[in-house]
Amino acid sequence: MLQASDFEFAIVGKWLELLKEVAPKLTHVSVLWTQSITYAGLVRETERTGPRLGLRVASFDVSAPAQFEAAITETAREENGALVLLPTPQNSANRDLINALAIHHRLPTMSAFRFFAVSGSLMSYGASLPELYRRSAFYVDRVLKGEKPADLPIQGPTKFELVINLKTAKTLGLKIPPFLQQRADEVIE
Repeated sequence: MLQASDFEFAIVGKWLELLKEVAPKLTHVSVLWTQSITYAGLVRETERTGPRLGLRVASFDVSAPAQFEAAITETAREENGALVLLPTPQNSANRDLINALAIHHRLPTMSAFRFFAVSGSLMSYGASLPELYRRSAFYVDRVLKGEKPADLPIQGPTKFELVINLKTAKTLGLKIPPFLQQRADEVIE
């Protein structure tokens, strides 16, 4: 069974902090995830961290388009909400639908992967996938040279990327603080 590591727990707090920086009136977030994939630790961490930032947290187990629509509509029933998209295959496959619904309901979205922000989410913050792929070559090389995979050290990501979609921010009526734009690795205009 997969377990969220310390860096994954820390990233949840960063997601919520970034959302609060961009939407200071934020009062609640909904976490979209798929229960069949083990992200329960990240959901629990969001539920634990949210109240410290003044946020109520709800979680939705979603995998089909109708479930996404219902979860997003429920989140939008009350003003000042946002979505946190856990890195599930279902969220990735349905990102265009999620983004369209979030924009329709005026909900800022945060995800772990750059491709979400490129396709219309407000922001993404997470490990750089190209950097992870490059680092995996190091492990492949060591295994091909005869080392046992079980003897290799486990390493978390070392490079994280913040991507902000200004077009989405403008559509949602949000102003991205200049200091946050300067911190971003990429700003989509």
